[in-house]
Amino acid sequence: MERTLVKDLRSKVGEVVMIKGWLQKLRDQKKMQFLVVRDHTGAVQVVFEKAVSEELAARISGITAESAIRVSGLLIDNPIVKLGGLELQLQSVEVENLAEAPLPLDPFAETLPEMDYRLDWRYLDMRRPEVALIFRVQTTAEMAMREYWIKEGFREMHSPKIMGTPSESGAELFEVQYFDRTAYLSQSPQFYKQMAMSAGYDKVFEIGPVFRADPSFTSRHMTEFTGVDVEISWVDSHEDVMKFHEEWLAYVYSRVKEIHGEEIKAVLGVDVVVPTTPFPRLTMSEAYAILKAQDYALPPERKGDIDPGGERLLGKYVKDKYGHDFVFITDWPITVRPFYHMRHTDNPNLTRSFDLLANGLEITTGAQREHRVDVLMKQAAEKGLTTGPIQFYLDFFKYGCPPHGGFGMGLNRMVMVLLGLTNIREATYLFRGPNRLSP
Repeated sequence: MERTLVKDLRSKVGEVVMIKGWLQKLRDQKKMQFLVVRDHTGAVQVVFEKAVSEELAARISGITAESAIRVSGLLIDNPIVKLGGLELQLQSVEVENLAEAPLPLDPFAETLPEMDYRLDWRYLDMRRPEVALIFRVQTTAEMAMREYWIKEGFREMHSPKIMGTPSESGAELFEVQYFDRTAYLSQSPQFYKQMAMSAGYDKVFEIGPVFRADPSFTSRHMTEFTGVDVEISWVDSHEDVMKFHEEWLAYVYSRVKEIHGEEIKAVLGVDVVVPTTPFPRLTMSEAYAILKAQDYALPPERKGDIDPGGERLLGKYVKDKYGHDFVFITDWPITVRPFYHMRHTDNPNLTRSFDLLANGLEITTGAQREHRVDVLMKQAAEKGLTTGPIQFYLDFFKYGCPPHGGFGMGLNRMVMVLLGLTNIREATYLFRGPNRLSP
């Protein structure tokens, strides 16, 4: 007999069916046994009358919560049953894997333990429907990203994650022993995205792992996360990049809302709002003026930058003034931007760059890149970089490289904002931080 998913049971009323899943709950009464059996698509009530077979009733009594089982029986319509108005009258049950008792983490307990403990038993924690929904939404979001990219003529790339030289700076690098030399885990596919522009690929994207040796213990940082990267040729300014970004992101939100909107609202209590375009834009100087008007003082070490508190205030300002959840902060000073960001002609102390804040959280950094090799060499020298380690990169721009720009976005942060989650660990399959290397 073929397996029937719980979501498809309604079409099988009156038939003998087999379901495969986990025993979520057993109510063992004097004459009847009631089981809630769950698969990845939902849950169904299963009933058995003990008088039919004492032997089978005894076997059912010995099945522990969260055991992997297969159950066969007659499916009937029963309107008083809360789980979809269906009931499976059990005829046979097979235990594929008996769960040890007690469970180290009961995913259906009324009170859940703290996050760090749940991460120790992540595979049990992820059995909760709300967690499963998060990753179904992530899958849809990535599908929508690719739909839009392919429609716009993009090519997918897969860049190496072991590099001989840093892609961003000398900070936040994981060093690895690579035979007889030192290599680094990739901080970004930045150099290779730009190589694709030089190769004439015009538009590229990548979804892949990114590594940052950042010893931060916050609700938004990780040492390994999933980066979403885009690069586009023949741009006139960073405005072209922002225009693409906002339209692409609005499409992603619309597809998520279309497919999961009702379930997200029912399970997580979040109403997905598809952002209107264009997104509001604030220059860095305008952002600073807004923060100053609210008597917000940035920490001295964040000079030229914006700290998380400032981001939240700007997010609130934009929400109150424009009714929008997103804002581009543009024209960042050269002191806080990498050497390859193009600078404004009329103000060489500012870059043609941007960050995208979503609900007061930075999720994207982007810019128009500098494609003129002589200017790149000069800007690298100003940042204290010698040309030797990055000569292979500089060579990309010697043989006809078009003007280009792009962005890198954190997938986990985007999902976190989209679903109203308070901690990035919830939006990550397996979290990696300074103190976590397992499971």
